[in-house]
Amino acid sequence: MPTPPPTAPQARAQAQASAASTHAQRRLGLQALTEADLDTVWEAEKRAYAHPWSLRNFRDSLDAGYPAQLLVTPPLPGDTPHRLTTSGHMLLGYWVAMAVLDEVHVLNIAVLPEHRRQGWGHTLLQALATHALAQQAQCLWLEVRAGNAPARALYGQFGFVPVGVRKQYYPADQGLREDAIVMTLNLLTLNPLGHTPPTTPTTLAA
Repeated sequence: MPTPPPTAPQARAQAQASAASTHAQRRLGLQALTEADLDTVWEAEKRAYAHPWSLRNFRDSLDAGYPAQLLVTPPLPGDTPHRLTTSGHMLLGYWVAMAVLDEVHVLNIAVLPEHRRQGWGHTLLQALATHALAQQAQCLWLEVRAGNAPARALYGQFGFVPVGVRKQYYPADQGLREDAIVMTLNLLTLNPLGHTPPTTPTTLAA
């Protein structure tokens, strides 16, 4: 008799196991965003968000000297990236931030749609926290859409706490606006008394 197809729970479990196996094989790295990879990041941004940043937003951030990093990995067999970075790596996600005195404000953070639910959002937050601590920052700030429950949950698990609301901050569908939840993270609680900061991927050679 033919083997019956897996049930929905079995299929999900198999997919999760496959993703976990691939996750364990990946060699991760962080690279600074440069002009050479702007088109790659913008293409990813348009797939990641319904209301994406413009290419000019990214270019203006670089021109202003804002720190920005790419989370990348060498492609594995079976990977089908839309495009590679100029260093030949596959893009998993990225962040852009702005330092103000002893604070770092997250301007943009994204995991590519095809790489979500694999822990890369947490990895990006680790990279951000490590960067901010290296700059002697004491806290991180960000805004998140009120309706983005997965992102709010991720930030809460990492230690961010909501402290306010920006009314009608984000553009939404049909010409409407959506509130932003303002969240902050006390970095001193991540690195008390000079303890080792969160571990992050190393910088991959080009």
